[in-house]
Formats: sequence, structure tokens, C-alpha cells
Amino acid sequence: MLLPIFENLIMINIENLGDKTNSNSPLGVGGSTILDKIIASKAIEVASRKVSTPISTLEKAPAFSRKCLSMKQSLLNSQSGIISEFKRKSPSLGWIHEDADVVDVASGYSAAGASGISILTDLEYFGGTPMDLMAARQFITCPVLRKDFVIDEYQLYEAKAMGADVILLIAAALTVEQTLQLARKAHELGLEVLLEVHNAEELGHANDFVDMLGVNNRNLKTFEQSIQTSFDLAALIPDKFVKVSESGISKTETVKELRKVGYKGFLMGENFMKEENPAEALSQFITGLK
Repeated sequence: MLLPIFENLIMINIENLGDKTNSNSPLGVGGSTILDKIIASKAIEVASRKVSTPISTLEKAPAFSRKCLSMKQSLLNSQSGIISEFKRKSPSLGWIHEDADVVDVASGYSAAGASGISILTDLEYFGGTPMDLMAARQFITCPVLRKDFVIDEYQLYEAKAMGADVILLIAAALTVEQTLQLARKAHELGLEVLLEVHNAEELGHANDFVDMLGVNNRNLKTFEQSIQTSFDLAALIPDKFVKVSESGISKTETVKELRKVGYKGFLMGENFMKEENPAEALSQFITGLK
């Protein structure tokens, strides 16, 4: 029922691309960061979608009434803790796997033993669409994270309508109050929350409605990356949050070391997506963890 709706959403986004600056560059016009550009673009997209597709329509989606799976419990019960990500491109690298088929990759991830799957739904910067998540959902048995830049409650209703189980909130893109408001609403809709931080100051965004606390090893404002960020913040994260390390992980030894300091989840995308067969790369990685 929602396919035409989300196809229209995609067309709106494509039409907006013509006026954008180069999204493969970490710095935009006037010294603004890529994160600044993404959030500004996202605000325009969300405003357009609110007009074309009201919340009342999203609530009628078949997936809206399904009970969400718990990624938090999946990570706690998992032997690997790998959240494998489907993404065709990134602002820092450009295209990674342009012709990747989301159903093939996501179903392969699920069969290979992923604890969760992250699917990008941002078109301009990551080459993803809501249709990707909707198409893959029926072939996935583990929890699914809608990976996008959430700045408005409307996007939570979208995530639910798509069939997502978890939404991402990025501390660097939100105020503390916005984070609380969005996390609370996500829980009201039955969605879990992964809060992403990059430094100690951003830990102040954590609240009682956050299920998992992710440390992004990549600075979204400069795109510098260091695994040390996860190690530095590990002891500062309250134990009530399931700890997730994000970005820059490519070796099983790194996962094993991060486990020692309390991490249960490891969000990995580029390491698998750069391979011809991402699901097989995940399977081999999990084997290497044993």
C-alpha cells in the first residue's frame, strides 16, 4: 500500500539534489561541515514529506501494527554482536557498492548470523531509500535499524511504517531536549533507540528512553576516524546502556579488544559492502571471532 507513497518521496529527494553542493566533500560552502549540510537538506526533505504523506496515512501501513524486534536483546544474547550495514555510498568515500541489491545483501546478512541489520534510507548522501528497508524487511529475521538523520517525530512514524525496529539519534545533530523528545516518542511507537555520540560531552544526551549507546569512531564534522574513541569513552558510558562501537572496524582482533571494555555491539558497513559478496564477508568475519 505504501509503495507509491515512498516512491513519491524518492522523487521529491531526487528533485532536491540539483541545488545541492558536492556531497562527497567533508566541507561545504562557507566552511559548513557535511553534517550541517545534511541536516539542512534533511529539514527540507521532511517538510516536503509531511505535506505529501500525513501521519494518518503512515499509520495505515501494514508494517505499522507489527511488534518490533529488540536489537538490545539480540546484542545481549549474541555471540558476535555484529550489526551489519547495507549502504551503497558514503559522504567520505563516495560509491562503495553502487549496484548492490538490498534484498540479496540483507537476506544474506540475516542468514549469515547478523545480530542486527542497519539499512540506510538517505538518498542524497548514502544512496539509500525507504524502499530498500521495505523490500528487505520480509527477508530478515533479525532486528532492523533505520539508519538516517532523524530530526523530527514524523521520521519515527515513517520508520515504523517501513518495518524498522530501531531508530538512530545522533547527538551531534540534536539538542539534549530534542533527543529526549524523540527517544520518548520512539518508545511510545514501540521502537528502540540507538543514541550515537562521538565525545564525552555528547554523553549528556543520554536519557532513560535510550536502549543502546553507540560510539561513532568517525567525527561527523571532520570525518577523521579513530577506534581509540570507543576505548576512551567505554568507561564513561553507564552500564544500563548496551554499548555499541560504530565505524572503522575491520579486524576481528579489534572486536575482541572492544568486548573486553564492555562493548556488545559492533556496527560495520564499509568493511563488508566493499566486497563483491558482503554476506560472505560477514560470515567469514563471524567465523574469525570464534
